[in-house]
Amino acid sequence: MKLIELMRSLDAVLLDALAKRCDTSVGQLKQIAHGFRRANPALAIKLERESERAVTCEEVRPDIDWAYLRNSSVSSEQSAA
Repeated sequence: MKLIELMRSLDAVLLDALAKRCDTSVGQLKQIAHGFRRANPALAIKLERESERAVTCEEVRPDIDWAYLRNSSVSSEQSAA
């Protein structure tokens, strides 16, 4: 799901709550959703977590190699076991 779609599906109260959980503002989310700003990597991660993966890091920041990072964390966990 795209961020703009998620935002349109939420009422004002839920949208504000999402922004607060992500440590940002609704205005910032709107700018990201409309392509006027890029989310920093930390915000991309928070959006994925707080939207319960409805919006993914890959959708918000396609320029980052998230697959490498996701695979790295799995490899690190297996190495520690």
